[in-house]
Amino acid sequence: MFENLTARLDRAVRELRGSARITGELLDASLREVRMALLEADVALPVVRDFIARVREKALGTEVLASLTPGQAVVRIVRDELQFILGMDGALRLAGTPPAVILMAGLQGAGKTTTAAKLGRWLREQRKSVLLVSTDVYRPAAMEQLQRLCQENQLEYFPAATTEAPVAIAAAALQKARARFMDVLIIDTAGRLHMDAAMMDEARELHAMLNPSDTLFVVDSMMGQDAVRAAGAFTAALPLSGVILTKMDGDARGGAALSVRHATGVPILFLGSGEKTADLQPFQAERIVSRILGMGDMLSLIEEVERKTDRKQADELVQKLRRGKGFDLDDFRGQLQQMRNLGGLSGLMDKLPGGMQIPREMVQQVDERQLMRLDAIISSMTRAERRRPDLINGSRKRRIAGGSGTAIQDVNRLLKQFDQAQKMMKRLNKKGGMANMMRGLSSRMPKGFRP
Repeated sequence: MFENLTARLDRAVRELRGSARITGELLDASLREVRMALLEADVALPVVRDFIARVREKALGTEVLASLTPGQAVVRIVRDELQFILGMDGALRLAGTPPAVILMAGLQGAGKTTTAAKLGRWLREQRKSVLLVSTDVYRPAAMEQLQRLCQENQLEYFPAATTEAPVAIAAAALQKARARFMDVLIIDTAGRLHMDAAMMDEARELHAMLNPSDTLFVVDSMMGQDAVRAAGAFTAALPLSGVILTKMDGDARGGAALSVRHATGVPILFLGSGEKTADLQPFQAERIVSRILGMGDMLSLIEEVERKTDRKQADELVQKLRRGKGFDLDDFRGQLQQMRNLGGLSGLMDKLPGGMQIPREMVQQVDERQLMRLDAIISSMTRAERRRPDLINGSRKRRIAGGSGTAIQDVNRLLKQFDQAQKMMKRLNKKGGMANMMRGLSSRMPKGFRP
């Protein structure tokens, strides 16, 4: 996410960052680049105008002009103003008498149902008991979709029939949540392809009956300016308390985050990316701005690794290496799976300082499909071949390639990558290996960043 905006802003502020003196001419030229970057990212024009005006006014102030590093001071102003647009961090209002009711609203196709399950899983990880219910009696299989997602994620689901009225379904679910002493009740409402009076009336009726602690607007980040119009309509109809932006992995521009926050006047609470229910992260303006400006987001990366990494598998690998047993292709496949769980290399790049400067072609070589291809090749090997890759000769390579639907060159490439990983594991297993590796890594990181 934010790749295009990051690249354009980086070009715009690069010259400012290294300037010993800021002139009106230099500032105007850079702000024109910033303006184009924001417009190309599909940020709403009123937001862009206000942003540019505030940055220019502060950048020409005496504090910046008197600074020893005025270029860096202007970059700091750009960062602060981006945080101002995105607003203060918000949180769900779960305090009060349980169950706290969360009403999910938005257009059809925004990903409300998947997001409801993602939110339910996130709340369960916060040690909350959650009940989910769908009041979408119009879209075929909407209820079945939510029920399936709940079953897959061990979440409680309240069953209902499409012949029942949405308000009656919600009332019955609320009664059950109270009887079961549940902490949270999540209501997945019906969406429409377009905003219409009947949809809004139904949403208002549900809100009046439930009096939810949170009314969340779920919006597709790839809608661009349509997202702003939808946000305005829902804000006028319902007292929204927060926004969830979905499909952020498919939005390289990132402008919706800036525009929707301005249009609704309520905080963005979560960002959704991918189809997996683990792909939901709390929105934190300071971290997002760091990503937009190419400064990375190491805190979010560490939290994601801790949340998505199989710690038992990692501990077993460490113990295996300490006992002197070698790193084999089964271990290598386990590491590839961990990488897939973290969204692949592309999912990590925007969180690493300077990650956006790595050529996209290089990142795409290790995308999801490539990781799946490597897994298929390893699965086509015998157990003996996985434990002793030196057994794999020409005829075995032909068999493995045929079994995995790949070419012999792909098998050779995997074995080369495995050999490199095996050498790295041997170095890590030596005394001081991790410290030496981190020192080598730090020399390749952008100036000012040390792991």
